[in-house]
Amino acid sequence: MIVDLGYGAVLITGLLALYGIVAALYGLWSNRPEWVESARNAMLLTFPLLTLAALALIYLLVTSAFEVAFVAEVTSKAMPTYLKATALWGGQAGSLLFWAWLMSAFTSAVTLRKWDRDREFLPWVILVGLVTLGFFLMLILVFENPFMRLWALPDGSVEKHLLAPAGASLFTPHDGNGLNPLLRHPGMVIHPPMLYLGFVAFVIPYAFAIAALVTGRTDDRWIRITRRWTLWAWLFLSLGLVLGGRWAYDVLGWGGYWGWDPVEISAFMPWLSGTAFLHSVMIEEKRGMLKHWNMILIITTYALVIFGTFLTRSGVLSSVHAFAQSAIGPAFFVYIGVTFLISMGLLFYRWNDLKAKNQMTSLLSREALFLLNNLLFMGILIICFWGVIFPLVSELATGQKVTVGPPFYERATAPLFAALLFLMGVAPLSAWRHSTAKTLGRAMWKPFAVSLLVPLAAFLGGVRLFAGLLTFWLVAFVASVTLYEFWRGAQARSRRAGEPFPVALWNLAKRNRRRYGGYIIHLGVVMMAVGIIGIEAFQAETQKTIPQGGEITLRDYTMRYESLAFFDTPDNRNVARAVVSVYKNGKYVGELHPRRDFFYDSQQPMTIPGVRSTIEDDFYVLLVDWMPISSEGATFKVFHNPLVNWLWWGAWVFIIGTLVAAWPDKDPAEMAVAAAPVPSRKSVRARAYGD
Repeated sequence: MIVDLGYGAVLITGLLALYGIVAALYGLWSNRPEWVESARNAMLLTFPLLTLAALALIYLLVTSAFEVAFVAEVTSKAMPTYLKATALWGGQAGSLLFWAWLMSAFTSAVTLRKWDRDREFLPWVILVGLVTLGFFLMLILVFENPFMRLWALPDGSVEKHLLAPAGASLFTPHDGNGLNPLLRHPGMVIHPPMLYLGFVAFVIPYAFAIAALVTGRTDDRWIRITRRWTLWAWLFLSLGLVLGGRWAYDVLGWGGYWGWDPVEISAFMPWLSGTAFLHSVMIEEKRGMLKHWNMILIITTYALVIFGTFLTRSGVLSSVHAFAQSAIGPAFFVYIGVTFLISMGLLFYRWNDLKAKNQMTSLLSREALFLLNNLLFMGILIICFWGVIFPLVSELATGQKVTVGPPFYERATAPLFAALLFLMGVAPLSAWRHSTAKTLGRAMWKPFAVSLLVPLAAFLGGVRLFAGLLTFWLVAFVASVTLYEFWRGAQARSRRAGEPFPVALWNLAKRNRRRYGGYIIHLGVVMMAVGIIGIEAFQAETQKTIPQGGEITLRDYTMRYESLAFFDTPDNRNVARAVVSVYKNGKYVGELHPRRDFFYDSQQPMTIPGVRSTIEDDFYVLLVDWMPISSEGATFKVFHNPLVNWLWWGAWVFIIGTLVAAWPDKDPAEMAVAAAPVPSRKSVRARAYGD
């Protein structure tokens, strides 16, 4: 009954999406608004229907309905209830349903906004949303149906089908396979939803961009409508990447947070183009420039969102994150190609209508530096894209799949990341329209002088690596400029308004949320960069087999192996847990418990490190292996990760800054009307389109 209910809800949603697409097109063709409104109602109905389908699947997962193939694949009796529920996105079919549910939520929400000023956008936004949703529903219904059941055939074999084959009987396994141990971590409970939220939210600005191209609305109205949608999409995607890094650091057992894995990169690429887009739209709003570029960026971001989903689920890449080989790969490839070609065709059709209102007059102006910032982001994206597709290209060309490793990415992208950091410091000090080297130098000499103290202190502290000293100076320079901008703005407001400095600072940020939220984001990036420098430039590691009572020394730390215990847990795990004592400079600082968990249901192990964390560093211990008798010895791999926790703390500052920048305020048009009850038509229009 629950299976039929869930499948029926998906099927009806698919038919509704198809109806909505036809109704929107017919309403446009016949100029009949009631058909567009009908398409809008169809869009709104997709959310409750897919909510019903998702709840039905969650119920099946939680109640261990192992006759359903998806439930048997991703859960087991020993799994806790919260993991059973979150297994919804732990497998191929469930994750597609979850993606579609989120898509219906976002597209339904955007259709609920006031459309009085933008009525011509509505049918096209509905159309793009329903086409995207319809594609994922087609994948679910045709290729990856999470409601298929297991059937025992007359020959004794077991197959999964939606309906019973001839002579078959329903088959219910005694237990399920259980979720992959790597996914049984709090980070993986939150990480995929954040990525999916970022992915689907970026569909909204893309839909408005297509609507603007089709209708010929070449002003920046579509950007202003979608500004916060884009910020929220970017925040969710950023959170997903950070949580994925934390999961990798805690579970994968290689002492790092980012391995340039193809699926990691597939989520990173739309973040790069989305970040470039967020910077670039400010130029269009302020100066009426880069209209073509903004369209290219949002089209690229949408294509990369679908491409990232394709890479994760098609099985064409070898990755710890990717799902198994699947037949949905060709469908993704065709969809990406068709939508990208149509989008670019619309852009070229409107190319002449998107001419800039102004020209760039200075290479040191803020708009010029923002454009350079964009080009650096896209350079990193191109490197990442080439690295991801190179194994596919090599296999097509030579028959052998040649993978690209971290050294390639690190060497190719490091100079571009350094240049981006430098621009983060210079761009806020430049002026719109025109800046000179003299005016820029006058604005930056104070923060530049302060920033030199940091690499000097690092050098005196024993750091001799040039790349490390250079990067320390870059982050210090960006931090100095950002704090200087806060101080300068608050000081000016304090003198002008007679407010105490803290009050002036608060009011300044409150009245300029977008600008100062961006500065807080920059501070978060600086802190994260400190963590990245620490682990990338100064990480040390060693591996050694030692007897009970033996020691391993790494830099200032000494680890002594005390004991090893084996035991089973109620959730069907066998745990090998070591006890090690940690000393720093000869002083006892604590006890760690690295362990290896073996899951009986999935027959897979998982390594959990023992970590001592401080603001200064992490001492990170892995239990690699042990002798048959634990007292004979065990093998440990030990890492010293300086400054790595700055990465996680910086992420929190980053999130706060994004929330400040995205925090809703009154619509500019409403504020204009309230301020001037009887304005002229010209003044209303000017204020309605103001910032």
